[in-house]
Amino acid sequence: MDADAVIDHDAPTPVYAQLAAILRARIERGDWQPGRRIMSEAQLVQAYGLARETTRKAVRVLIEDGTLFTVPGRGTFVAEPSETSP
Repeated sequence: MDADAVIDHDAPTPVYAQLAAILRARIERGDWQPGRRIMSEAQLVQAYGLARETTRKAVRVLIEDGTLFTVPGRGTFVAEPSETSP
C-alpha cells in the first residue's frame, strides 16, 4: 500500500470515495498501465483494511467513469484513457 494513501474514517468524504481517489491517483501516477490488471478485490480489502462492499463500491465508481473495466473470470483492468479526457 502507498504510504500517502491513508483512509480517514473520520473525514466527511465517504470511505469508498477516498479509496476510488487513491486508486485513480495510482493509475494516473503509472502504478498500473492501461490494459493491466489492478489488485483483486480480496487484495484491496486486505491492503486498505476495508469491507468488501466498500472496495466493490470504489471499483464500481471507477468502472462507471471509464477508468476501469472488468473481464469476467479474469479481473479488473485499467482502461485506455479516453480522447475526451483533459
